[in-house]
Amino acid sequence: MMQNSSLIETIDLYQKTETIHPRLVNGTYAKWRVFSVFILLGLFYVTPWLSWNDRQAFLFDLPARQFHILGTTFWPQDFIFLTLILIIAAISLFFFTAIAGRIWCGFACPQTVWTQTFIWIERLVEGERNQRIKLDKSPWSLRKFRIKTTKHFLWGLFALFTGYTFVGFFTPIQELTDNLLQFKLGPWEYFWVALYSLATYGNAGFLREQVCLHMCPYSRFQSAMFDNDTLIIAYDSDRGENRGHRKRTDQSYRDRQLGDCIDCYQCVNVCPTGIDIRDGLQYECIACAACIDVCDNVMDQMGYDKGLIRYSTENAMQDQASRILRPRTYVYAGILAICVSVFLISLSMRVPVELGVSRERQNLYTETFDGHIQNIYSIKVANMSQDVQEYRLSVSGLPMLKLIGEPTFSVNPGVVKTMTYRAIIHTDDFFQQSNVIYFTVNSTSNTSIKRKTESSFLGPIDKS
Repeated sequence: MMQNSSLIETIDLYQKTETIHPRLVNGTYAKWRVFSVFILLGLFYVTPWLSWNDRQAFLFDLPARQFHILGTTFWPQDFIFLTLILIIAAISLFFFTAIAGRIWCGFACPQTVWTQTFIWIERLVEGERNQRIKLDKSPWSLRKFRIKTTKHFLWGLFALFTGYTFVGFFTPIQELTDNLLQFKLGPWEYFWVALYSLATYGNAGFLREQVCLHMCPYSRFQSAMFDNDTLIIAYDSDRGENRGHRKRTDQSYRDRQLGDCIDCYQCVNVCPTGIDIRDGLQYECIACAACIDVCDNVMDQMGYDKGLIRYSTENAMQDQASRILRPRTYVYAGILAICVSVFLISLSMRVPVELGVSRERQNLYTETFDGHIQNIYSIKVANMSQDVQEYRLSVSGLPMLKLIGEPTFSVNPGVVKTMTYRAIIHTDDFFQQSNVIYFTVNSTSNTSIKRKTESSFLGPIDKS
């Protein structure tokens, strides 16, 4: 008995990622997206060149541990301000996500901004969507090699400029430019320019939507901030279904039980992540609203009402009452207002001087032959301003307590000066073993620069 031989079929479970070529779209949201890209890129590339009081306005000098921002110098001691900024950024993200979904992803995320720029360069060199697809599918030729080389050359130049600008936030950009022109950059500067350029080139040129789909954690936990009143990009299936092709002059499509969707796939062709919004809300959607613009254009051409794809809420799509302002948004707004207020108040009360006092612990106190008691203190004064400051140190807390040491001294900007002082009092004016005293340092030229620190003065007896 003969057995039929069976054919073994090998199934490859790995699917190669196809390149997405979004089509150019015009419309209200497209204009806002272009405006956002120009503003954000402008801020990034122009900011390092701004000056304030003959100094780079925004300079994060890590080796010197100084952050210069609009004439104010921040030090590691000012870490609380960085913490508050990060908290404000996080709460802002929660607030705007609760109201308008992933509007940050679609209009302001650096990945979106730089990817959009790289796509513009690609469109300039290779042409529109159909031309790019045709070029990718065509066999290699001298023309294809020339076009691809030109595109990657422009990508590389833009990426290098981006890396150079990024390093300009951490190294004075004028100094960086001079050293770059003379090929005198340091090894770390070469490293960071190359690394950031490569990251920009890879993320915006090749990975693109893969960063949003597989690397960005925001798309995974955004659902925790969504509810039925969050604005999302939604397809009106009640109005659009059933889908079907038709001519513009066809007025009988209702008789054939067709909806307004003509199944042109333009909403898919313009999507930077390649999804079909008609399948419902998906985590891949970055809320760029390109599908809204192109669908409105198609509806105009067909003579139908706009809004088949639109910003809406789950409740509104189900003909239920929808509230943009609701308890969740009020809570986020309240927390955000508190954090911003704390930040501004703390910033306004910031004093650009630090005072550290430590009493000598090996010898708690010393009694002199002339009937005095003295304690020895190590004083550290940090000048956190951008100018040389002259300070005066004083002590209070005990009426007859005197401070022996340099009464006034100068400290260069960014320098911590350490000095030793003796606090002394006569035994007749000393009444208890431990006393709270206060050291005060103040600028002789600016009375608002003042810092006060508590310490203790010890003696041998307790007369209380």
